[in-house]
Amino acid sequence: MKNILTIILIAFTMGLSAQNYIEHTVEPGETIQAIAKKYLVTPHDIYALNPDAKRKFQPNTVLIIPNSKVKNDSIVEDRRELIGYKNHKVRRKETLYGLAQEHNVSEEEIKKANRFLYSENLKKGDKIRIPRYRTVVSKQTLSNTIKKYTVQPKEGKWRIAYKFGISVSELEALNPFMNETIQPGDELNVPNIKDQEEKAIDTTFSYYEVLPKEGFFRLKVKLNLTQDQLEQLNPELKETGLKAGMVLKVPEGVNATGSLETVETTNLKGSLSNFKTKKLALMMPYRLDRIDVDAVEETKDKIKDDRRLSVVLDFHVGVMMALDSAKQLGISTDLKVMDTRYHVSATSELLDDNDFSDYDAVIGPMEEKSFNRVALALRSDNIPVIAAMNKPKEVYSNVFQTIPEEKLLRKAMIDFIKADSLKTRVVIISDQAHKTTSEALQKEFPNSKLILSRMDKKDKTKDAHFIYHADLQNVFAAGKTYVLLETDNNAFVSSVISMLNGLVIEKTEIILATTDKNRAFEGKDIDNNNLSNLKFHYPSIHKDFDETKANGFVKTYREEYGVSPSKYVSRGFDITLDLLMRLASAENLYAASMESIETEYVENKFRYNKALFGGYVNQAVYVVKFDDLRIVNAN
Repeated sequence: MKNILTIILIAFTMGLSAQNYIEHTVEPGETIQAIAKKYLVTPHDIYALNPDAKRKFQPNTVLIIPNSKVKNDSIVEDRRELIGYKNHKVRRKETLYGLAQEHNVSEEEIKKANRFLYSENLKKGDKIRIPRYRTVVSKQTLSNTIKKYTVQPKEGKWRIAYKFGISVSELEALNPFMNETIQPGDELNVPNIKDQEEKAIDTTFSYYEVLPKEGFFRLKVKLNLTQDQLEQLNPELKETGLKAGMVLKVPEGVNATGSLETVETTNLKGSLSNFKTKKLALMMPYRLDRIDVDAVEETKDKIKDDRRLSVVLDFHVGVMMALDSAKQLGISTDLKVMDTRYHVSATSELLDDNDFSDYDAVIGPMEEKSFNRVALALRSDNIPVIAAMNKPKEVYSNVFQTIPEEKLLRKAMIDFIKADSLKTRVVIISDQAHKTTSEALQKEFPNSKLILSRMDKKDKTKDAHFIYHADLQNVFAAGKTYVLLETDNNAFVSSVISMLNGLVIEKTEIILATTDKNRAFEGKDIDNNNLSNLKFHYPSIHKDFDETKANGFVKTYREEYGVSPSKYVSRGFDITLDLLMRLASAENLYAASMESIETEYVENKFRYNKALFGGYVNQAVYVVKFDDLRIVNAN
C-alpha cells in the first residue's frame, strides 16, 4: 500500500513538473490575493487546484500554483503620470477646448478632474482644477501586468470583463475614472494576458455578473437557466464553480430580474450587530436662503403655499423620528443636514466643501440633475446614495432606487389576478392611447375580452373617450370578473365606473383594477363609494397604515402634531429606519441588500435587486384595494 502511494505521489509530482506548475509554501501573514499577485494568476486559479485552501489556509500549507496566463513579452510604452493639479478660475471667452490646448491636456482629462463638467458647460467664474502630467517611459515586464485595450462597438463593461476573465468590479478597480456607460474608442486598462487566452465575444449573447451568495438554484429562478445550460455556455464553470463577480455568457434577452416571487418579511432586529455610529447626510432642497426668520407669519404662509417645501419638511420630520427609533435599538447616528436649494450649483458647492469618503450613506437630493451629480461624485468612494423621492435617470453602481419601476407595478397586478384561483374571466377596457399596452395585457390573459373606446364621429383620428352600454351587454355572468381599466382620461374613468356599478347584481361580482393608477382615478368626478363597491384594485409603492393595529410611530406623531402623518412623513421614517437597520445588521449597505431580504415598516417595504447594468432597485410592491372606503393591502 505504501509503495502504491509513493508511486502515485511521484507520478503526480512528475505531472506537475511537466506542466511547469509551481509549489508555494504559505508564509505567516500571506493571503491568497497576495500569492496570486506574486505569481501573476487569479485567486480563482489557485482555488481550482487547491480546493481545500478555501476552508483551511494557514502558514506552511503547500499550494500548487498554475502557469500564469500573462504574456512574457516586454512592452515599451510612454505613459503619462499625474503629478498634481493647477487651480484656475475661468475667464471670459475661455473654452474647454482652449484650456486643453493651452495646458497640453485633453478635454476628457479636465472633465475627470472636474466632474460637474460632464453635465454642465464651462462658464465664466467657474473654479476648476487642471491636471498636470509628466511623461514616463516604462518597460513592462512580468511585474507590470496591465495593458491598454480600446473598446469596440457593442462592447460594454460586462463583455470586456468576460473577455479578459475578470469581474466587473475588478475592471472598475483597474479604471477608476471609467464612465458608467463606456463608449467605442475608450481606452481601458485590462489584464495583459496572451491573445489566445482572451475569450471570444458573441454579440448574439448577453452577459451576467454573478452576485454574492448566488448559487445555481438562485440563477435558475432569476435567469430560467439550469446548471447544465449555464455550464454548456460557460465550460469553465465545471472546474471553478460559481464565484461572486464572475461574468457569465447567457442567451440574448434573458430577463435578469426573474419572477416576482414571494419573500418572507425579514425582521432585522434580531440581526443587529454593527453598532458603530452611522454617518449619514440628508441632502434636501430646504431653500433656507429664501426664508426670512424675522418674518414669522410670512414664513408660515410660504410653507403652506409651497407644496415642494411642505413635502421636504414632512420627509425631514420622518427622518428625525426614525433616528429616534433607531437610537432606542442602540443604533446611534451622526446626521448632517445639507440644503441643496433645488439647484445643481448649490449641490456642487456642498460636494466641494465636504469630504464624504467616510459616510455610510447619503439620502437625496430630490432634484434629478443634483442627484446625478452626487451619485457620480461619490461613486469612486463607493458611498451609497439613496434615491428616496425620485427615480434617477441613471442607476449607478452606488445608487439605491427606492421607488420600483412601472413595469414591476404592472407585473404585480398581472400576477395577482393570475394567482386568483376563483377568477372566471378578465375584461380589458382601454382608450386608444393605451391600445398597445392593453393588447399586451390580452396576451397575458388569452381568454380575455378587449373593449376599446370609440372614436370621434366628426374626427376619426380623435379618441372620444367613451363606450356604449351595449359594449358591456352579455359580458358579465354569475361569478367573478376582473375588469382592467387602462386610461389616463378622468371622464372615461368616471363613465366606465358608473356603468360597471349598474351591472353589479346578485351573484355577479365585478372587480375593477388597473395596472396604472394615475390621477384619472381621482378627483371630484370619481365617487369612492363606487370604487369600494367595485373593490378597486391597483399596484402601489406604498400602502396606508392599518388604523386597526397599534402603531408607535403614528401614535407619537399624532401626540406631537395633532394629525395623522402624511405619506411623506411615513416615507421619510420608513426609508431612514430601514437604512439604519440594514447598516447595523451588516458590514455595509451593499452586504445588507441581498434580494432575499425584504423589510416592511409603516407604509413602505423594501427588497433590493442588483440591476444587471447598475445599482440597486427596490422590487417590493403592494397590490391594494378599496374596502368599505378604506384602502387596504390586498396581498
